[in-house]
Amino acid sequence: MDFITILLIALGLAMDAFAVSLSNGMTVLECKPKHAAKMGLFCGGFQFVMPLLGWLLGSTVSGYVEKIDHWIAFFLLLFIGGKMIASFFKKDKDESGQTSVPEEAFGAKRLSTLAIATSIDALAVGVSFAFLSMNIWGACTLIGVVAFALSFIGVLLGKKLGPVLRDKAALFGGIILVIIGTRILIEHLFL
Repeated sequence: MDFITILLIALGLAMDAFAVSLSNGMTVLECKPKHAAKMGLFCGGFQFVMPLLGWLLGSTVSGYVEKIDHWIAFFLLLFIGGKMIASFFKKDKDESGQTSVPEEAFGAKRLSTLAIATSIDALAVGVSFAFLSMNIWGACTLIGVVAFALSFIGVLLGKKLGPVLRDKAALFGGIILVIIGTRILIEHLFL
């Protein structure tokens, strides 16, 4: 598999991580580059590890993973998106509607959940890599780097959009996550 093909796969896999990062950046008032880097490390790290795990698993358990991966991603994103939507209706926000607690949005537990939810497809891609003659380490590194970069950019772009959206930032971010989860579920069930 050539570099361009792997790069296109990496870009495709990183789109959900970008969208999640965008929504995370929108909802935090005091979002800093360190938060973008943290989000990038989680998303990029999981996007690196998941195809590697898929490659290692090969075809032995791929049938089991493919049967439930979309449900796992759907419920994780639905849960986090639902919490964001619920937080929109709480009173503990400043006048802009954004949360002033970056520790919540960029905590390890939340970032791990988001990174897992957005990298499950990478596990399935890794399974397909097991049947191809390729440099798995190079492919996984490229996938991880692209996911890091797009997640980092997504958080910073979300930071710029948050004040524009004002009081709708948490609501919009939560809706994005629910839509991504629903899209993943529909793609796997019907397409």
